[in-house]
Amino acid sequence: GDKTEAVAGYPWFGRWGRDTFIALPGITLAQDDARTCREVIDTMVAQMKDGLFPNMGDAYNSVDAPLWFFWTLQAFEPYAGGAKKIWTAYKEPIKAILEAYRNGTNPYVRVDDNALVWASHPRYAMTWMDAVVADGPVTGRDGYQVEINALWYNAVCYALKLAEKGRDKAFVARWEDMPEKIKASFLDRFWYAKEEFLADYVDENGQNTYIRPNQIIACSLPYGMLNDSMKLCVIEKVRRHLLTPKGLRTLSPRNPLYKGHYGGDQATRDRAYHQGTVWPWLLEHYVRANFDMQGAAFLPEAKDILRNFEEDISVSGIASINEIYDGDPPHHPRGAVSQAWSVGAVLRIERMIEEFE
Repeated sequence: GDKTEAVAGYPWFGRWGRDTFIALPGITLAQDDARTCREVIDTMVAQMKDGLFPNMGDAYNSVDAPLWFFWTLQAFEPYAGGAKKIWTAYKEPIKAILEAYRNGTNPYVRVDDNALVWASHPRYAMTWMDAVVADGPVTGRDGYQVEINALWYNAVCYALKLAEKGRDKAFVARWEDMPEKIKASFLDRFWYAKEEFLADYVDENGQNTYIRPNQIIACSLPYGMLNDSMKLCVIEKVRRHLLTPKGLRTLSPRNPLYKGHYGGDQATRDRAYHQGTVWPWLLEHYVRANFDMQGAAFLPEAKDILRNFEEDISVSGIASINEIYDGDPPHHPRGAVSQAWSVGAVLRIERMIEEFE
């Protein structure tokens, strides 16, 4: 079950698998610290069980932590000596993870005949929007989630590239038909043609079309399923409804469930956590998607995004960046005063700017 560690009389969260992989490329590689990156990856791999990573404490309840592992490897590849070396070092966990999804090793996660990942749990929210209150998850999102299936496609495509470099014909034969199936099902299930953006998740009742930031991840990954026209529509929707100087809102202010202030007792805070509250870590994906579409023309906006955090590192958590901010202006800093994936995202944005300059 969930585990916390008592520090100076206060309960603190233990290690989170999902957060580790999301934060790692920025915290380490953006500062050219490949050694630490490898050490953390290897530590996490050593803690795998049945193709899954622990998320908090000993809980293996995250549908996305194993998929962010592939994204981290993609960032690490140039520092590791190329694709062949990545395959040699990590082919066993790569195979174990993909087979775990495909075989339904986790009773709450499965790959259906349509090749999409379905995740549903009666007590937990299995995606990063994981706040739970007394009566259950605040944003359960049970079903096919947009970022999970974007990450799934990216993982399968990347694994196939590695296997081809490593001349693993058996792996390629087993998986080579999967990307096309995932893509066809994804576009059919998630594209909301009426307003031209991606549904947040799809369940037995159809599309949930709340405007959330998870769709931007489908535009930022190395392997994506959207054409350029679709990407531009998603980026514009996110910019209009969710972009703030401090990150992306987790829900459009036009939604009646939107909460623009994060405060009060824990239950009240948890109900706002992913219902409008702003998260800086999502900016990395927004910036990446825009650079992919616009190239150097996006530099002025990217620099503005970076400048928006200059005051923060001397005001709240000294030399660091908060976990979250209020959805409503003036976007007061909230949550942890120093959050790894917030810092990692800003460092990665800085590195992207350097590359395009």
